[in-house]
Amino acid sequence: MTNEVRLAFSHPDERAKASPMPGISGPLDRISLRDHIVEVEIGAFQAERGTTQRVCFNVVVEVQPVTEVLDDDVDRILSYDRVTEAIADSLAEERLNLLETLADRVASRILSEPQAVRAFVRIEKLDRGPGALGVEIVRNRQDYGLAPEVAHNAANDPRVIYLTNEAIAAPHLSDWLDQLAAGDRPAILCVGLPDRAETHSAAPLAQRRIDLLSIEQNAWVLAGRDRRCVVVETRTELDWGMKHGQISVWAPSKIVLDAVEGPHVSVRDTEALSRWFASEMDAAEVIFVSGGEIEGVSGQIEERHHDLRESRLLSNDD
Repeated sequence: MTNEVRLAFSHPDERAKASPMPGISGPLDRISLRDHIVEVEIGAFQAERGTTQRVCFNVVVEVQPVTEVLDDDVDRILSYDRVTEAIADSLAEERLNLLETLADRVASRILSEPQAVRAFVRIEKLDRGPGALGVEIVRNRQDYGLAPEVAHNAANDPRVIYLTNEAIAAPHLSDWLDQLAAGDRPAILCVGLPDRAETHSAAPLAQRRIDLLSIEQNAWVLAGRDRRCVVVETRTELDWGMKHGQISVWAPSKIVLDAVEGPHVSVRDTEALSRWFASEMDAAEVIFVSGGEIEGVSGQIEERHHDLRESRLLSNDD
């Protein structure tokens, strides 16, 4: 009994360790979020309406161990961001009266991730008395059945923008990025080879790697011109950037080399590579931007061509 009482007030991580999951023969891996505090309006009492209070989240997610080689690759694991996003999305959905409802929605969102097996969710109100008042739930995938398909929201599809070297060096770049940051869609920038990509290899695979690294060098040149441009290489980083209003610059090596169905074009054809990337990201459109005019090219994805000297962002209504 003493041990049960101790566990009742322990962090969910200790509860998880002491609670083997039925039907699972081997050990599960665990990731945890501790003391994540958010100010939110929640509660059934009149005194809790029209005001915010601090709510503390402690979450443990048990996941199936990764059997393949991780290679220190964030795209192969359940990211901590998925846990904090489950909390943020549940809070943004509607105002709630009960912590129990909030905990259940957080657990449901977490368990919709394919790696997640079981979730321990503890939520406490910190401002309703001298101590912390809260609830804790334990849920597994079977509690929710098959997670429903989330409807695709086309409004969140990114705008992929290819910048020529002339555009990267253009004096209006910063002004154009101001408009891009205020745009109605997430933005991912692509660049080509630098003007002087002089390293050559007789081995095609080695040359492919060299060319991809050269593109990434050019991405860093762009990032050096404006601090809002953040060079990213993984799908996880790209997804995070799109959700948080970041202007991402695609570093192509990882996604290209890891792709099961890779681009059927030479990576030196950087415009074609950008079109392939746009299709992988379900982009709403591709915009090719130059310091001078570029003649339009039609394709399956809607493409726009823009003269940066006009300093005007093209939208879907143009």
